[in-house]
Amino acid sequence: MGAENLTVAKYWRLVRDNRNYRRLWLAQIISETGDWFYMLALYSLLLQFTGRAQSVGFALVLQVLPSTLVGPMAGVVNDRIRRRQVMIAADLARMMIVAAMTLVRSAQMIWLVYPLLFLETVMWGFFEPARSAVIPNVVGEDQLLAANTVSSITWSVTFAVGSAIGGFVAVWLGRDAVFVLNALSFLVSALLISRMQFHEPHADSPIPFHARELVNFSPVLEGIRYIRRDFRLLATVLLKAGIGLLGANWVIFPIMGERVFPVRIGGLDAARGAILGMSVLMGARGVGALTGPLAAAKWAGNREPRMRAGILAAFVAGALGYMLLAGAPEPALACAAVALAHAGGSVVWVFSTTLLQRYSDDKFRGRVFAADLGIFMLVMAVAGALAGILIDSGVGVRP
Repeated sequence: MGAENLTVAKYWRLVRDNRNYRRLWLAQIISETGDWFYMLALYSLLLQFTGRAQSVGFALVLQVLPSTLVGPMAGVVNDRIRRRQVMIAADLARMMIVAAMTLVRSAQMIWLVYPLLFLETVMWGFFEPARSAVIPNVVGEDQLLAANTVSSITWSVTFAVGSAIGGFVAVWLGRDAVFVLNALSFLVSALLISRMQFHEPHADSPIPFHARELVNFSPVLEGIRYIRRDFRLLATVLLKAGIGLLGANWVIFPIMGERVFPVRIGGLDAARGAILGMSVLMGARGVGALTGPLAAAKWAGNREPRMRAGILAAFVAGALGYMLLAGAPEPALACAAVALAHAGGSVVWVFSTTLLQRYSDDKFRGRVFAADLGIFMLVMAVAGALAGILIDSGVGVRP
């Protein structure tokens, strides 16, 4: 595979000329921006009503672990029915689930957050493998790295902007407004995806899908055997587990925002200063995740050896960034360390996703990406839960 000169013009042509990819991209922008608004409001809600880091850690587990549990089922569904339909159904379900968060208005109602988070994550566990699996159906193989880089850049920009603005929206408009905006974002996403038209070869089978396939482990075992047959595929599926170790940041950042780097401007009270402190750190994460893939994709081009070398360098950057964060004396240096770490994490994500799309056949791609996501989420859940337990046990957030 020859080198691919990835420029801003090439990214723009992909979005401009490919109607299906453009709609998928716009759906991502809208729904993910709403998600980052929502995350800040949700974590501040938990800390206000419980005062415990473990509540955030448990919320993180419920936001990631269910996708691991439903991974085998999601993989089978995405390899047996049209993935466009799976994404639309998941978006509409998430719209209703997030809207129900407005019912949580007191400490006595905080329990409702947890089953809602569980259900939302289950739906995400169906949606995300479908989105990753359809990209090779809507772009050419020579455009895969560009398409995945655009998706990663979009995630980074929505994360940075959503986290930064989300703090202000939650402070001045209230949490209910944030929940409603996020619910509406899923509705718009579903409408955009419903207008996509593309061929899905895996759905051409004359054999209709039956619900009993969800409890029949034969397709799951077939997918496991398929992954194990190709060492490149097996190794690449496991790569995102390394990024999952950084999942502790979902607990670390809210606590750091509250206790280490709260924003003290304009006479803000402690609760509002903590929300903005979280926003600053999460915004830095988004900035790092934006710049990493842009630079790395230009360097790697379309060359697989460079992508693999880039993944190794990216893991080193992630480790170094978090070691620097542990000793950062002020917010600016903390943000720089976070940006470095997540520049590396985002490079791993983009390169490993591109390699998986190249290595896997369409009829197995749903199961491959369900396994990829499920392993990542399992490691992330464990890292986040342990972080919450350790902090509540007296270990400082910096260590």
